Amino acid sequence: METAEGPGQWVLMATGRSPTNIAVIKYWGKRDEALILPVNDSVSVTLDPDHLSATTTVAVSPSFSADRMWLNGKEISLSGGRFQSCLREIRKRARDFEDEEKGIKIKKEDWENLHVHVASYNNFPTAAGLASSAAGFACLVFTLGKLMNVKEEYGELSSIARQGSGSACRSIYGGFVKWCMGKKDDGSDSIAVQLADETHWKDLVIIIAVVSSKQKETSSTSGMRDSVETSPLLQYRAQTVVPSRVLKMEEAIKNHDFESFAKLTCADSNQFHAVCLDTSPPIFYMNDTSHRIISLVEKWNHSEGFPQVAYTFDAGPNAVLIARDRKTAAHLLQKLLYYFPPQDKDLSGYLVGDKSILSDAGLHSTEDFEALPAPPELKIQDQKFKGDVSYFICSRLGAGPKVVADESQALLDSVTGLPKGV
Repeated sequence: METAEGPGQWVLMATGRSPTNIAVIKYWGKRDEALILPVNDSVSVTLDPDHLSATTTVAVSPSFSADRMWLNGKEISLSGGRFQSCLREIRKRARDFEDEEKGIKIKKEDWENLHVHVASYNNFPTAAGLASSAAGFACLVFTLGKLMNVKEEYGELSSIARQGSGSACRSIYGGFVKWCMGKKDDGSDSIAVQLADETHWKDLVIIIAVVSSKQKETSSTSGMRDSVETSPLLQYRAQTVVPSRVLKMEEAIKNHDFESFAKLTCADSNQFHAVCLDTSPPIFYMNDTSHRIISLVEKWNHSEGFPQVAYTFDAGPNAVLIARDRKTAAHLLQKLLYYFPPQDKDLSGYLVGDKSILSDAGLHSTEDFEALPAPPELKIQDQKFKGDVSYFICSRLGAGPKVVADESQALLDSVTGLPKGV
């Protein structure tokens, strides 16, 4: 390790941004806890990182005395096995690095002796069933790879991200992604592959109803473990149901076949939650509001004669609703806002992300919200659930991880290597 500025005087940083993803064919259950190897393949859609993403800055310096991490401004331990696995695997693949301008030269073997500082920020609720750990670990692996001059293919990076959080491997790519369960004991073939990029099916619009941003009672890790040990339905699902569903889903995506896509997505979400109920003790991720949203979508799809919207729920009560096109998404938003009006008059924070959908839905003011007609498929008129949804996010398919070149967006100070403002 050499530097023109003298020993320990430099901080080398990189910042990246990674999207979250939502599975339409679910991953639930591991066959290997340590390597995070799943019992079945899964398929996901990557969401627009402008709306749901993790931003991570990683730094190294000879002056750092330990590996440290800050998540959303709060320092957390980096001693966990999953963080250490990702760090170890990236350090193993690090290459020589030189920055002549700053006078920094790091040899391949020196990376092992350099401590890292990591700061990460999610622009959406953490641990509330919106795949925050997927975005976080994908971002950590991607950004560490950039910092340490790692040249591995994305498939290899996805295998490392998987060891942090299973679904993180799918956030290494944009668009539609398949996580292949693999067959090998060492997990080397359990990687993500991109089925189609984010431009393949541009019509789709995604609306997320954030029913609760609270941390869930049963973590995905412990929930999966319980399901694998106690649910007969999980074994049947993994061996019999999912393999054919994945093939049908790949065909539906390839052919822009929304009817098949929607039916498969809804059925797989429902079966995943059936597995949770089949677990001992049973796991309840959805709540009454989740069930009302399912009912709303099912009644509307039935009244139209073919699917308008697909719904899917991860390990939490928040609804991810995928509309076939923008016009349908505007109609969906009208129905959602009729049932779940905002708690107060301030509409600015009630729909975030792509706010232009409000104009498409003819919603410009509180008066417009209040004048919404009851959906025709609604049997009980004037049934509203004010306050049951915290807010909505309007999004679309998005790209995979990107380097953030603008240094002003870095989360760590370039001189101290500590979070800005500390």
